[in-house]
Amino acid sequence: MRIALLTYRGNMFCGGQGIYAAYLAREWKRAGHDVHVFAGPPFPELEEGIPLHEIPNDNVFGQTPREAVDPAHPFSMLKPLSLWELGVSRFGVFPEMQTFGFRLMRRWREIQKRFRFDVVFDNQCLSWGLLGIQAMGVPVVSVIHHPLHIDREADFTIDPSLKKRVERTLYFPLMMQQAVAPRLAKIVTVSEASRGAIEKYFKIPEKKVSVVYNGTDTEIFHPVPGVEKAADLLFVGRTEDRKKGIGTMFEALSMLSENVTLKIVDGRIPGHGLVPRLTRRFGLEKRVEIVDRMLSVPELVEHYSSGRVALVPSFFEGFGFPASEAMACGLPVIANAAGALPEVVGSDGHAGLLVPQRDAHAMADAMRTILRNPEQTERMGRAARRRVERLFQWDQAAAEMVDVFEEVIHAAHRRSQAA
Repeated sequence: MRIALLTYRGNMFCGGQGIYAAYLAREWKRAGHDVHVFAGPPFPELEEGIPLHEIPNDNVFGQTPREAVDPAHPFSMLKPLSLWELGVSRFGVFPEMQTFGFRLMRRWREIQKRFRFDVVFDNQCLSWGLLGIQAMGVPVVSVIHHPLHIDREADFTIDPSLKKRVERTLYFPLMMQQAVAPRLAKIVTVSEASRGAIEKYFKIPEKKVSVVYNGTDTEIFHPVPGVEKAADLLFVGRTEDRKKGIGTMFEALSMLSENVTLKIVDGRIPGHGLVPRLTRRFGLEKRVEIVDRMLSVPELVEHYSSGRVALVPSFFEGFGFPASEAMACGLPVIANAAGALPEVVGSDGHAGLLVPQRDAHAMADAMRTILRNPEQTERMGRAARRRVERLFQWDQAAAEMVDVFEEVIHAAHRRSQAA
């Protein structure tokens, strides 16, 4: 099968979507498929032999007009899409998804004439341009990791002011995604929780959405022998993401003995952000270690191995890579019973404990329960790794996705013959 994989931001350090694209491309290639990746900056690092087609943008969001214009090429911003990006970004609109799709659509006839792709797989861009690509005769399948409506609602919870509501409504391209998603050949998602959220926000019936769980690379993410257990509790993720629920985590930590420590791994912690503010509010300066630099994957694995228990206090996760990666590294997980986390961690208590969201007392009790018995902690960590090895492998995810593609392609052929 010849597959065009689209990802408007391709780098693996841009978040879970970058990881998702790189691993699926790798597994499809290893299975013998011809996969090409079309990506916007920052560009992904792909396995050797996978063609990368760069779709550049002007990356003007958050810049002043003076910063946006390259002095060496002062007229480069006069291109229509560049002017549009510069203009709408002044009002707080994030234009990258829209323009990625339009730029690709303008080149698509030439691309398709050259490569003859069987299917286009969109990594939650859901741009208007995808409708144009599909109209040119190739079916488009898109994954929705989770609806962006959930991110917006998490921001509203922190700051419900009218100003914040207007800002976040402008920022997220919700109208575009709601219009595009139902018109594509197929929608796929990564958990049952996300499937339910898609029906709620996109009005696409659950039965029309396929679930294909993410994988986790257990060859890379594994317990590292000899690494000292330097922290009792470990959090990995974007602390400024309001969905991550770190306020509950800090409050729970403040209820425990003073010798219980927490390590936070996040390469993008602003000096005025939630972590320094919450650390001061709860008086935890001596108990919280912060790793706020970009890490290589081996460094990240070492940090996972340096903790005893992983914390995932998110209010919603479409899947939850920090949970599955920690489990693969042999850590039990304490997570909110929210979103897909019960699906990843399991509800039987073997690999971790689930607690009600926004309940700091319940989270503190779970921390005490796991930490008080080191043998139990290690036993749960081994069970956590076995669960990932059994349920969340990238080759399984890639094969299940190909099954979806075949279904979509056959349906398209039947329609064309009927016409």
